[in-house]
Amino acid sequence: MPDATAIGALSVATKHAALYALIEPVVTAMGFELWGIDHLSQGKHSRLVIYIERESGVSVEDCADISRQVGAVLDVEDPIAGEYRLEVSSPGMARPLYSLDHFARFQGHQVALKLRMPFDGRRKFKGLLAGVEGDEVLLQFEGEEYCFPIESIDQATIVPQFDD
Repeated sequence: MPDATAIGALSVATKHAALYALIEPVVTAMGFELWGIDHLSQGKHSRLVIYIERESGVSVEDCADISRQVGAVLDVEDPIAGEYRLEVSSPGMARPLYSLDHFARFQGHQVALKLRMPFDGRRKFKGLLAGVEGDEVLLQFEGEEYCFPIESIDQATIVPQFDD
């Protein structure tokens, strides 16, 4: 029998997939890529953050337009229980990475990873994104290369580099 943590993780993953399936067609129809979504529960209130991307960039007006369209769909479908705040943003310089495709696109960049469970006694790693092999993310860290299954990564973000 699965444990409660596994069931909780499954329901979160299922809810995330359902939200993505509702939002992605709206964003795509408006000429944007749905980079990712974060649904953050905070007691009775929650926050839904939608990250959109487009080659020519994302303006504040673009975010407002997407927010209105997605908000209308969410009002009709009502997939989130209780009150929530909807935010639409570009992924920015410290962009979150959600998929193997994202990791592959940013090979050679510095990334910060937070794992779901500790590995070698730690959950946080920062290093060079060396690539993707199968369903694993390759990270060079302190002279070693580590392979982390995508499912083991709770959060990943690009670490912005500024030239002096």
